[in-house]
Amino acid sequence: MLNQNYARNLTLVLSIASTLFISACGTNPVTHKREIQFVSESQEISIGKQNYAPTRQAQGGDYVIDPELTAYVQSVGDKLAAVADRKLPYEYAVINDSTPNAWAMPGGKIAFNRGLLYELNSEAELAAVMGHEMVHAAARHGAKSMERGVLLQGAMIAVGIGAQNSDYANLIVGGAQVGAQLTSKKYGRDAESESDLYGMQYMKKAGYDPTAAVTLQETFVRLSADRKSNFIEGLFASHPPSPERVAANKVTLAKIGAGGELGKEIYAQKVSKLKSTQAAYKSYDEGVKALAAKDTVKATTLAKQAIAGEPREARFQELLGDIALTQKKPQEALAFYDKAIKMQPDYFKPHIQSGIALFNMGKKTEAEPYLKRANELLPTAPGHALLGQIAEERGQTDIALQHYQVAAGSNSEIGKEATARGVRLDLPRNPAKYIQAGAQADNAGNLYAVVQNSTAVPVGRVQVRVIKYDAQTGRAVSQSASMTITGGVAPGKRNQIAVGTKVSTAQEAQLYKVVVEAAELAQ
Repeated sequence: MLNQNYARNLTLVLSIASTLFISACGTNPVTHKREIQFVSESQEISIGKQNYAPTRQAQGGDYVIDPELTAYVQSVGDKLAAVADRKLPYEYAVINDSTPNAWAMPGGKIAFNRGLLYELNSEAELAAVMGHEMVHAAARHGAKSMERGVLLQGAMIAVGIGAQNSDYANLIVGGAQVGAQLTSKKYGRDAESESDLYGMQYMKKAGYDPTAAVTLQETFVRLSADRKSNFIEGLFASHPPSPERVAANKVTLAKIGAGGELGKEIYAQKVSKLKSTQAAYKSYDEGVKALAAKDTVKATTLAKQAIAGEPREARFQELLGDIALTQKKPQEALAFYDKAIKMQPDYFKPHIQSGIALFNMGKKTEAEPYLKRANELLPTAPGHALLGQIAEERGQTDIALQHYQVAAGSNSEIGKEATARGVRLDLPRNPAKYIQAGAQADNAGNLYAVVQNSTAVPVGRVQVRVIKYDAQTGRAVSQSASMTITGGVAPGKRNQIAVGTKVSTAQEAQLYKVVVEAAELAQ
């Protein structure tokens, strides 16, 4: 038989779990199935609102050359939203990235990459992709991913970094990391099937021919089969096509019936300006690759080809700036970044690059507004790390520490350096925050005060005091004079000093507490 206490505890746990389950149950607005819902609609909307703009920044920024194209994409989205099962504050944007991709965030925030629009051939195909992404938002697929995190990991969101095609991909910090995780999430088979099914229904209700969803998926299967398509790194990474999805779409088509608007002519008209400059963006993409390979001559030629094909694009000027910066010509780089900022003031990269160039030139006061503006658009480790150095040089220790702590959130060399700078600044003020301490006895009962350096920064002398507590009352009954541990403590290592006291048992040693009073950085 079960122990009675165990049985009572188990009953209590199950009762609490049952209460939580019932209180968190809700009905899915699309499938109408009962499900656990820990993330409320207001939270979904808030998550989308907070992460939509920085995520677009991280993936190339908005495509602003042809506002009529964005308006067109938005109009297709509005038609589908009008028939959607769930009314959300839907938004639609076109991202300036050549990778064919689209994504949806909780709360109805949807984005299409410029590269995907090259590949579609009709408004109905656009509606097929749009409807699919809309269902991801409407059917709470992103929210359900977060809820699985609540149940399985005890955390709302596992923060990661997955921004595409950006030199700053692993340098994004703060809340912007959440958006990168949300948009790189790979949905499960059930979520993809639901999005196909209800997306086609939305198409039909909005007046589009759902046949386009079938033929488009057939095309995607063919493209994925050769493993050479640039869809592989974009849309297919999070929305893998399959013959099973095609077959399911054909079943749906048979049920709801073909017929409706295809919109080949209107689509061709609306994307004509975009497609006319496709070669320019190809030159730009190749120029970025050439610069990454340190071939500045080739990169410059390609950047100029891109500008000749589309002189209004800020990214092309920005590439020339990056080339000049690589060639250690910061003044020349600043001129190109200035052109890019004037063409598109609300994209982070020319701001952060200008700030870096000015900082390296010793013009730190001039660099500051560029770094601040860049962080407003997309917080990055370099932006915060350099602002931290500027604040530190001014003696603004608390401000510097705030910047270093944010920069430390980046899994990068800059993040590690920011962590070290923060420790060097703060450790002398708060030594106990970084140095662990405890009492330990040897085999002969001699008591030692032991300290461990939990940072990546070498520590010099450490000053400690040992306090003894009463076993019965838990109150302090005596304390030693301050003692200095000399010889330094390397990162991750220990050092110790004899207390001058003997104990009889390990339990008695536990009555002693070591307090770190002061510490110095190693010289």
